[in-house]
Amino acid sequence: MNKFIVVIPARMKSKRLLGKPLIKINGVPMVIRTFNQCAKAVDKKFLYIATDSLKIKRVCNQYGANVVMTSKKCLTGTDRVAEVSKKINSKLYINVQGDEPIFNPNDLKKLINLSLKNPKEIISGYSKISQERMYNDLNVPKFVLDKNNYLLYATRAPVPSNKKGIFKSSYRQICAYSFPKDTLNFFYKFKKKTFLENIEDIELLRFIENGMKVKCIKMSGNSLAVDNSFDLNLVTRIINKNKKLYE
Repeated sequence: MNKFIVVIPARMKSKRLLGKPLIKINGVPMVIRTFNQCAKAVDKKFLYIATDSLKIKRVCNQYGANVVMTSKKCLTGTDRVAEVSKKINSKLYINVQGDEPIFNPNDLKKLINLSLKNPKEIISGYSKISQERMYNDLNVPKFVLDKNNYLLYATRAPVPSNKKGIFKSSYRQICAYSFPKDTLNFFYKFKKKTFLENIEDIELLRFIENGMKVKCIKMSGNSLAVDNSFDLNLVTRIINKNKKLYE
C-alpha cells in the first residue's frame, strides 16, 4: 500500500471555460502544467491525472503523465478521486485540482507532510486574500475558520462582512486537499450533492454538512485557480514573467 498518491482531477465539461484542461498556456496544456508543478514535489510514480475524457488521456500520454480513467457520473473532483481510490490502494489521497497551472510545489510538500503526521484528518489549503477584487469575486470560495484552523464554513460570498460592506480580511480556498481512504468512501456514497454543497458549488461542504471536520493549512497564496478568461490571462502573464519558475 502507498503512503500517499497525488491525484489531479480533470474534465472537459467546465461551464465557465470550455475545454479548460487542454487550453494551452504558452504551448503547454493547463492540466500538464499542473502535473509538472506537482512533479517538482513528488516522484511521478505517485502522481496521476484522473479523467473521464479520452481526449485528455491521449494528451497526457503524449507528455508521459500517468492517467486513471474514471466514470462520467462523478459529481465533483473529489468524487473522481474517490473512484481512483477504488483502483489504487493508498492510505492518503492528495487532490490537486487540474486548473492550478502555477501551483506551488512547496505547498504540496507542506500538505503531504502535515497529512502524514495527521493521517486521519481531512485537510484543505487556504491563503489570505489581499485584493478586494478577489474578496468580491463569486468564483473564489472563501473560508471561515475557527481558532484551531478548522473549517466553519465555505462560501462564494464575500465573508466575513460588516455593516459597511468594507473589505477587512478574508481567506480563500487553495484547491489542494488530503483525504484518508475511508472519508472518500463516505463522500462517494452520496448520489447527489448535499444541500449547501449544491447551493455554493463547494464540495468540502459535503463533509461539513455531515458533521465531519476539515483541518485547514495555510499556503503561500502563489497559486491561482483558472475559472474564466480573466484568470487565464492573469496566469499567462505570471508565467511569462517567471518562465524559469514554471518550466
